[in-house]
Amino acid sequence: MALPGSSRRQPVNRGLVSHCTHHHIVVFLLTFFSYSLLHASRKTFSNVKVSISNQWTPYCLNSTAPELRPYELWNSSHLFLHAEEATLFLGTLDTVFLFSYAVGLFVSGIVGDRLNLRWVLSFGMCSSALVVFFFGTLTEWLHFYNKWFYCCLWVVNGLLQSTGWPCVVAVMGNWFGKAGRGFVFGLWSACASVGNILGAFLASCVLKYGYEYAFLVTASVQFAGGVVVFFGLLTSPKEVGLPELGADEDIIVEEDANRPLMGNDDADDDDQNYSIQATDTDNQPKAIGFFQACCLPGVVLYSLAYACLKLVNYSFFFWLPFYLSNNFGWKEAEADQLSIWYDVGGIIGGTIQGLISDVLQKRAPVLAISLLFAVGSLFGYSRSPNSKPINAVIMAITGFFIGGPSNMISSAISADLGHQDLVKGSSEALATVTGIVDGTGSIGAAVGQYLVSLIQENLDWMWVFYFFILM
Repeated sequence: MALPGSSRRQPVNRGLVSHCTHHHIVVFLLTFFSYSLLHASRKTFSNVKVSISNQWTPYCLNSTAPELRPYELWNSSHLFLHAEEATLFLGTLDTVFLFSYAVGLFVSGIVGDRLNLRWVLSFGMCSSALVVFFFGTLTEWLHFYNKWFYCCLWVVNGLLQSTGWPCVVAVMGNWFGKAGRGFVFGLWSACASVGNILGAFLASCVLKYGYEYAFLVTASVQFAGGVVVFFGLLTSPKEVGLPELGADEDIIVEEDANRPLMGNDDADDDDQNYSIQATDTDNQPKAIGFFQACCLPGVVLYSLAYACLKLVNYSFFFWLPFYLSNNFGWKEAEADQLSIWYDVGGIIGGTIQGLISDVLQKRAPVLAISLLFAVGSLFGYSRSPNSKPINAVIMAITGFFIGGPSNMISSAISADLGHQDLVKGSSEALATVTGIVDGTGSIGAAVGQYLVSLIQENLDWMWVFYFFILM
């Protein structure tokens, strides 16, 4: 029997606080730091590109190589004759990773809805950590350099890391309902930016000993995190005897929180598809199919929008330290530390914009206004002077207007799409929908990495920023 309309209208913040327990806090922190560690290992690769390029290029043809390195070592271990070829291959590795990551997301979402989310997430973290160790540390210790081996490892790493986002969003969607979802998910989606900051910090601390130690540290921390997730993560409230979201909170706020996102008319006021008895049935709902998830309202449109947005966001993620080092001549460690400000802006942007979307009970207008401001900030950053403080300020502003919408689409909006009326709030659709949105975004990001290197090589960085503005 549907609850009275007066019960459905209770304030969002009061509904959020009344349902929060210490289990919610533990789930929030575990999912937050598990994905932060995955992103930290990705950030390590982008932060040590200059060192890797130096190592793969012969000393006599590499003007940036340390003078104390013996010529025989450089000449015996090189993969490329020129630094430009090494840079192009590093961009190829980014593209290979993102394509395999995109394919893995479509599969991981379906797998996550059918298997235990904790097992899938823990397996992905631990096995990905081993691949990162083989790629960056073991090959350097053994002085084994092979382009095809690197490509194969990075394909496997992309597939394994794709288990992370659909699983953590699904777990968060199981624990946190629509009451305050924009703020909670906006704050929580800062996990990617925190991971970038952590990866940059760890890499800059040990880079003086060799880039292989940057990979070693991040891989070790990620593996330990996977073990903690396996023994400590609760995937849904029913594991500790708490009521599921569909039994209470979703009934209260489902209509009001859904209408602005989906654009439904007032015909859904009766909430005829929801009942307490229906959520208490012993039969577990079947996982939704891939094509059924694609046909849900809003999934395709938000996926395409996220493809354009993630292209820009990940181009900053992969190329910002390289751009700062090459364009301004700053040291690699300094460029790594300065790139953190883009992620700081993304953290603040995702939280504030999520809160505003909760107050307005509308997501799309907040995203559209933010992206309009992002166009201006990109134009301004493309003309940033050779000054670290000014560059950091404009970089943070750019991250605020780009990272904020990116975090909202990949987390709060994905959770909204996976909990709409047509699937009756079933968590069995959430990981699949999240995989579709993020997978489509990763395809756009993969294509973008190739286009960025192509545009930069044939034109210059200014045209790269024009391309970002177009996206």
